[in-house]
Amino acid sequence: MPDLLIELLSEEIPARMQLRATADLKRLVTTGLVEAGLTYKSAGGFVTPRRLVLCVEDLLAKSPKVREERKGPRADAPDKAIEGFLRSTGLTRDQLETRETKKGDVLFAVIERPGRPADAIVADVLEKAIRDFPWPKSMRWGAGSLKWVRPLHSILCILTDEAGARVVPLTVEGIVSGDSTVGHRFMAPSRFGVSGFEDYSARLKRAFVLLDHEERAKKIWHDATNSAFAQGLEVVEDRALLSEVAGLVEWPVVLIGDIGADFLGLPPEVLQTSMREHQKFFSVRNPKTDRIEKFVTVANRETADDGATILAGNQKVLSARLSDARFFWENDLRVARSGLTPWLERLKKVTFHRKLGTQYERIERIEALARDLAGPVGAPLEDATQAAQYAKADLASEMVYEFPELQGVMGRYYLAEAGMNAATARAAQEHYAPLGPSDDVPGAPVSVTVALADKIDMLAGFWAIDEKPTGSKDPFALRRAALGVIRLLLENDIRLRLDTYFDRQLLRYEIATNGEDEQTRDVLLALLNEIAENGVFSAAWHALKDTFGDKVPPHVEKVSENLPDTSADLLSFFHDRLKVYLHDKGIGHDVIDACIAMPVKDDLTLLVRRAEALQAFLKSDDGENLLQGFKRANNILTQAEEKDGVEYSFGGDIKFAEAAEEKALFKALADAETRIRQAMEAEDFSAAMEALAALRAPIDAFFEAVQVNTDNAVLRRNRLNLLSTIRTLCLTVADLRRIEG
Repeated sequence: MPDLLIELLSEEIPARMQLRATADLKRLVTTGLVEAGLTYKSAGGFVTPRRLVLCVEDLLAKSPKVREERKGPRADAPDKAIEGFLRSTGLTRDQLETRETKKGDVLFAVIERPGRPADAIVADVLEKAIRDFPWPKSMRWGAGSLKWVRPLHSILCILTDEAGARVVPLTVEGIVSGDSTVGHRFMAPSRFGVSGFEDYSARLKRAFVLLDHEERAKKIWHDATNSAFAQGLEVVEDRALLSEVAGLVEWPVVLIGDIGADFLGLPPEVLQTSMREHQKFFSVRNPKTDRIEKFVTVANRETADDGATILAGNQKVLSARLSDARFFWENDLRVARSGLTPWLERLKKVTFHRKLGTQYERIERIEALARDLAGPVGAPLEDATQAAQYAKADLASEMVYEFPELQGVMGRYYLAEAGMNAATARAAQEHYAPLGPSDDVPGAPVSVTVALADKIDMLAGFWAIDEKPTGSKDPFALRRAALGVIRLLLENDIRLRLDTYFDRQLLRYEIATNGEDEQTRDVLLALLNEIAENGVFSAAWHALKDTFGDKVPPHVEKVSENLPDTSADLLSFFHDRLKVYLHDKGIGHDVIDACIAMPVKDDLTLLVRRAEALQAFLKSDDGENLLQGFKRANNILTQAEEKDGVEYSFGGDIKFAEAAEEKALFKALADAETRIRQAMEAEDFSAAMEALAALRAPIDAFFEAVQVNTDNAVLRRNRLNLLSTIRTLCLTVADLRRIEG
């Protein structure tokens, strides 16, 4: 069984496209081979800046013979029907078989296709793969019609078996396949032949090409860290940059250079970002001072002067880049030290979103919400207000304009230079966090307050204009913002009634949008104050109706109808995100649904405590059996209520109890009710679950000994009311009806 080797040699492929292209080539070719009847043992893809490579091991030498039988129309069918069947099979009328069936004589076609040699199949599949290759961006060159990411130079395509290697004949836009390739562009540009993958890989290495992307990355990191360690330094880890640089070179040569003394005073984040973004340099840090003092660059060739000329050129370009960064830094410091007001004024002209106003208007809303949140979070009001006001001021700085990824980081420096305290400055950087599921969550109260205000304002704003995530589309990263709020609350153990803060912020958007009319603005502000004091929209609305009577503007009437639904929809979005978050921690969706159905579902910290206690309870034997007992009681009760057309919800009377097990259940329910009520008032869900667990034995015994639907109407009614007590008591802890299984 032959092995297949394919190499597509071109001009340099952008690093960001390489790994995806490797997977695409493997998928297109192997899928095409299998569909054509050629199976194989294994396949592997490789990539360098100039070549895409696929190796397929133990490919069938020939596709198997295929015999296909098709049933056609009746033998006496109209001619047109028979002619259509003949066209679909490629046969003539005399090649069809007539067979007797229950429905009469029917025509059958037996189609036999001989197997095809692997060479022909590979040629067809590879040509199609090349022409249909899904590059994110591609180009044409010369007079041909072929599109490729960069001009394609040669195609190596060989099959190797016991008899040796042979070229698979193939021509694509004048490029004829062969059995040769070239080495490194500068160090070994001559063409050489190969006889199989092992020979190909070994000869490429001798020609200064490391074929494996992972091998190049490991070599770069190994050489870089060793060079830095020899000088008492350490390389700042950057996995994304390492992967990118491994896609820029075929023969990595690590060089370590100096940063000019004039630039060592720049913040390390500025040095690292400037070098990474502009030069693809790794930063080298002095662990004693925590300063970035050197850089690592990766050349694509060895030189007679050991890279001295390359290093000198890189240092010259780097100095020019860092001169720009130092200019931005010094200009920004002058503004920061004289007060940040000019930057805030500049943000009045920067649009956040065409329907949501400017960045300055957004800052005002975040500041207002931060004042609301400071108390519950435990942050000093003055610090939280100041941090919210200035946390985004650096968006107008020259440094952040040049390097947007430094927003927040530079804000921390600038707020400190402006004389603000450490907590306020720290919030400028930390209020963007967490940016992802693995990102650290801030714990400082001021940072948490501003981070919550920032994310809640973002979500409320887009819900206010009805631009919510749909399907896989989430252009404003609202799912990430909701997960950020969830993690901020849970990991800092913060208790918040989210619904009231949604209402407040949605009203602030209404005021900003529709508050030009003085009367409307006054009523909306009054409504906002009522919600801030009472925490409930409907109660606040009724209070305003009593106060303003017929003077309530029509627009406010509309707000009163729509805003609660919008707020509820936003809370539902949070619940969906919470389900994903907790599912990763082993808590099932049905458990979360059972807890969401209970009161106070907008306090996510309380909701999660309840869900964790319920999950642990249901995993125990007592919990599992009690759940079955509850479901049995609920099913009997539901069926009886539907049949009788009445609701059994008044509780049973122990004086009608006959069996000892029945009397024992009455007593157990009474004891459990007291314990559960006290536990729920104390929000001790584990204790409430323990009290429920104590009901397992008496409920099991009751069902074993007692017939609920007895012929005695009085006993039946009393026992159904007893089941109602079981249901009601269990539902005070969680809605067990939503638990699956």
